[in-house]
Amino acid sequence: MKFSKQFSLYESEATQFIKDLKKNNPDLEQSQRDGRALLWDKQAIDLDTQKRNLESRIKQQAYVYQNKG
Repeated sequence: MKFSKQFSLYESEATQFIKDLKKNNPDLEQSQRDGRALLWDKQAIDLDTQKRNLESRIKQQAYVYQNKG
């Protein structure tokens, strides 16, 4: 499906904003990658460590504010 010349030159305001933002801050993409690596890209946990973590958890009671008395 081919659009007419009128539609092929159209850029939304959001696209213009992002292009201007990237032009004004050339290191923006790299800082986004660094932030993602800091928060989301974690090293893999080996199976022994994962098993120890699961076994060391204490089971929580059904209603945490109730005394066991």
